[in-house]
Amino acid sequence: MTIQFLGKILQSPTVLASGILGNSKDILERVHENGCGLVTMKSIGPEPRDGHKNPTVIDLGHGMINAVGLPSPGYLNMENEWKQLEKRNFPLIASVYGGSVREYQMVAEFVSSKKPDFIEINISCPNSEKHGMIFGVNPQSSHDVVAAVKKVINVPLIVKLTPQAPDIGEIAKACENAGADAICAINTVGPGMVIDIEAKMPVLAFKKGGLSGPMVKPVAVRCVFDIYKAVKIPIIGLGGITTGEDAIEIVMAGASLAGIGSAVRYRGIDVFQKVTKEMETWLSDHHLHIEDIKGAAHKEK
Repeated sequence: MTIQFLGKILQSPTVLASGILGNSKDILERVHENGCGLVTMKSIGPEPRDGHKNPTVIDLGHGMINAVGLPSPGYLNMENEWKQLEKRNFPLIASVYGGSVREYQMVAEFVSSKKPDFIEINISCPNSEKHGMIFGVNPQSSHDVVAAVKKVINVPLIVKLTPQAPDIGEIAKACENAGADAICAINTVGPGMVIDIEAKMPVLAFKKGGLSGPMVKPVAVRCVFDIYKAVKIPIIGLGGITTGEDAIEIVMAGASLAGIGSAVRYRGIDVFQKVTKEMETWLSDHHLHIEDIKGAAHKEK
């Protein structure tokens, strides 16, 4: 099921979410070979960063909680990765983050010179003291960072939003007005916490973390629904997408593409093929094309 997104023809409407598998060409290529339409690198930051101490990820059964903490080698320490990625045969999103507007701009400008197909700015991380979500909960700060980055890059710009925003549609509109080419929603929900009642202490080393997986899908669907009403640019919808039926649901809310993250753990690296086939089966059974259902939940009955 091919689909067009911001001028690129993708082999499927599925996207690997940032932070799930890494930045090496080999692993990202495997994801593409398993049916993913568009792959996203782990977020790249301004300085080398180890992330948080273990434990950083806990499987709750109905989802996951994580506080990985945006580990990154730093944008100036990835020459081997970029050299390998020059030879890629798959479309690539490079995700970047920063602790200030200037840091976002600096990292994005450098990363843009490495010629990814798209740049995603992560203004939505809930489990880092300094980076990300502070920008994504305020329309003015969201506008400022998007406008600054847009000035210095020469590839389409995707902005990843947080469900913690008081009005995510308003944030998305501010990003669109600042020049964003697409919205990605949502990042993890939270922060949340899990306490070990025997040890009488939080399970995560960072204590709190972001929630992902099937339990957050209703939040993701609502956020995409609100964003679709507010903007005209395309949306990558993610958050708990595990099956083809989940992907159909988020497309009906208004997404153009369905992002997949935690489901890689639950269904394997070929989850992209599985989800696409399940989407195709559902669409065929209902005599529909994917474009027929985009935003269908908004139509008056």
